[in-house]
Amino acid sequence: MIDILNSYKERSLPMKEVTLKVQGMTCGHCVSSVKGALDVVDGISDVEVKLEEGTVHVKYDESKVNVDQMKSLIDDQGYDVVA
Repeated sequence: MIDILNSYKERSLPMKEVTLKVQGMTCGHCVSSVKGALDVVDGISDVEVKLEEGTVHVKYDESKVNVDQMKSLIDDQGYDVVA
């Protein structure tokens, strides 16, 4: 019973949102690389990459992942997070 209650609590926590400014994305492959790197991370529920604006909007559970980890994953794909 406690496991069920803990599971419910985890699901009911509000998700955080952040928009990161990313430099170096120039094409659809760039979008796919960034989105793919973040989509597989436990705790990230939604990723929206806007090539024209150079932004990445992420909804996430801060108990499982943080912004520095996201920045590192984007950096690993070859792009610079500037804000």
